Amino acid sequence: MTESYPRAGVLGTGSYLPERVLDNRELAERFGCSEEWILTRTGIRERRFAEPGTGSSDLGLIAAQRALDAADIAARDVDLIICATYTPDMAFPSTACIIQEGLDAKPAAAFDLQAACSGFVYALVTAAQYVIAGSLRYGLVVAAEVNSTIVDPRDQKVTPLFGDGAGAVVVGRVNHGSGLLGFHLGADGGGGALFCMPAGGSRRPTTFETVEAREHYIKMDGPSLFRFGVDAMVQSSRNALDRAGLSINAVDLFIPHQANLRIIDAGLERLGIPKERTLITLDRFANTAAASIPIALDEAVRSGRLTSGMHVLLTGFGAGLTWGSTVLRWS
Repeated sequence: MTESYPRAGVLGTGSYLPERVLDNRELAERFGCSEEWILTRTGIRERRFAEPGTGSSDLGLIAAQRALDAADIAARDVDLIICATYTPDMAFPSTACIIQEGLDAKPAAAFDLQAACSGFVYALVTAAQYVIAGSLRYGLVVAAEVNSTIVDPRDQKVTPLFGDGAGAVVVGRVNHGSGLLGFHLGADGGGGALFCMPAGGSRRPTTFETVEAREHYIKMDGPSLFRFGVDAMVQSSRNALDRAGLSINAVDLFIPHQANLRIIDAGLERLGIPKERTLITLDRFANTAAASIPIALDEAVRSGRLTSGMHVLLTGFGAGLTWGSTVLRWS
């Protein structure tokens, strides 16, 4: 990307967390373990669960409106809506189209993007390319997940890890020197079985047998995902920084996917990023999948921790297997 091209950056951020708090005490009573066991293993103290009947679009709509308000952009001026989610309201229509209707953002193009926990980074990069190409003025990127609908309430190892929530950003042109400076995306489909929901698609449609076998819940290989998460975070972050022409010392704020505190700590050690330059929301919100990075980004902006001129590194990794990182100079 040369300086003759327009820059794309984030013009406004927003997020939303459901009101219901599910703490470790409640889960410890359910599973017959200690609160400390959950905290030590995950770094999570509590998470938010949406009320039954809540769709990802319900969470995403609120986050999207808050991002539009922060950017001072009217919904009718949005040209494109991308929703990153692996918990869509339904197979079709897209959750992005449902959010468009809720915002009254017609006739903006709208589609869902599925890259699991890397989804926000993938969607942010995708929207930015449209802006850089001059194809649109404003893109709205929404990441929304209702993980509580796909975690097995009987699974002691998986249920404590996840929470519900949504985050959103408005993407548009920014001044040269600001915005998206570099990115890196990648995938390895050979690791797909390490984190998946086996049934509910065309290969294994919903039947009495798949429901009875509990195949509509998350299945994961924790130890393998741990190794993958650390490696993906480190390599993707370094690649994005190289493409931006920056060193690790230039990173003012690091926002990784909030999957597990041990993964984050191991990644920080290998990257050489001090913990004080890292934003952690995992302890309060758990793993909100694609929504974890934009939720943390919104918190950083609204708390004043991320300000104009700072370099922020965003890194996601998840099912697929997928990974992605972006480096932005905040405008």
